[in-house]
Amino acid sequence: MPGFGSIDEVLVKVALLAVMLLVAFPIHELSHAFAAFRLGDNTARFMGRLTFDPRAHFDPTGGLLLVITILFTGFGFGWAKPTPYNPMNLQGGRWGEAIVAAAGPISNLVLAVLGAIPLRYIVATGMPVPILTTFLLLFVQINLALMVFNLVPIPPLDGSKVLFAFLDPRTSWQARQFLTQYGLFILLAAMLLPIFGGNTLIGLVFNDVLEPISHFLTGL
Repeated sequence: MPGFGSIDEVLVKVALLAVMLLVAFPIHELSHAFAAFRLGDNTARFMGRLTFDPRAHFDPTGGLLLVITILFTGFGFGWAKPTPYNPMNLQGGRWGEAIVAAAGPISNLVLAVLGAIPLRYIVATGMPVPILTTFLLLFVQINLALMVFNLVPIPPLDGSKVLFAFLDPRTSWQARQFLTQYGLFILLAAMLLPIFGGNTLIGLVFNDVLEPISHFLTGL
């Protein structure tokens, strides 16, 4: 069957899919919720999102797309249910919203580091566990991809909130109005068209940003 490959590859894909839906996505969204809670907003807590329970963060459409892309293409693309929060309740002014937004990608970086530690040990000791090695490498790379991709400063990605915090109030308001209205179209165009020196946004994320960070963490 196209896209599946050997039994070992199938097992790695299924295990990776389970980890993404049960760990990476929930922790990403929980981190948003926890940051908002610590900054004074209880919206996510009242809606049951301040939890490790993956069911609270599962988005049917994003989850289904993740299943299809991982099993049949080897490239995971999907999303969890966005974490609700009220920016008016956040301490720290415009920086409060930036902190909440950055908390998700930072959590993926932490997960990538946690995955890289045993991977480095396995490689350094020469342990004959190729399936585990492959799984950990994919786990590190996909969490790094989630981190880097979500930091792209285009709505609805987290990086847009970080960008707005660094702009002066007038520019921030103007950029927010424009990017909120057209950001999704700009994002899709950047993902599909080779506008970055012959690269798409996905190519840029994987080739120019993710690979050097992955090599630094894993040594591979």
